[in-house]
Amino acid sequence: MSARGSGGTGGSAGRGPAVRVGIGYDAHRFAEGRRLVLGGVEVPYDRGLLGHSDADVVLHAIMDALLGAAGLGDIGCHFPDTDETFRGASSVLLLAATCSLLEASGFFAAQLDATVLAEAPRLAPHVPAMRARIAEALGIDESCVSIKATTNEGLGWVGRGEGIAAFAVAQVDVIAGARPAVPRAAPARRAKAPVRSRAVRKRRPRPPAAAPRKRPPRKRPPRR
Repeated sequence: MSARGSGGTGGSAGRGPAVRVGIGYDAHRFAEGRRLVLGGVEVPYDRGLLGHSDADVVLHAIMDALLGAAGLGDIGCHFPDTDETFRGASSVLLLAATCSLLEASGFFAAQLDATVLAEAPRLAPHVPAMRARIAEALGIDESCVSIKATTNEGLGWVGRGEGIAAFAVAQVDVIAGARPAVPRAAPARRAKAPVRSRAVRKRRPRPPAAAPRKRPPRKRPPRR
């Protein structure tokens, strides 16, 4: 981590805080004939999740959280489902590509926490493998990755077993010595002074000048 390191909590001058936090969410419905991949790990189950890539809701939520923390949009901006390049793609590779996007902008993934909502299958036995897989893809210590799994207590579409959802919170730090490229806000436009109507702009007529005073004729002294 020689090239990395937190620059403290103050941040670069005029570039925002050195520590940033983002939140991500993703959800996919179940579909027959698909593999169930969560957190980069294939989980044995009779159905998988429907999606353009491998539909890994855990990694997709994490990617959105990382991109959001760095102000880089979301996964739809960088890996759209209209691009055939990403059809069936491994979300682990997309996560690694997200990490490269962060570093190119002067950030690195520092810590993340994700929660998976699934009524079935039971995911607790697979959490350690998910943490290891994610930490490896991001190049961070496994202790900086937290994955939790819970049910929705039978409530809503998750509770009915129609699909799986995931939430994630991620922290990104500024790479030591880097100046993150943050778009500056456009300068505020100065309001124009209101234009006065023609009637107001017309000059007022001047009062007529006073007639000059006539001096009385000067009397000359009589000649001697």
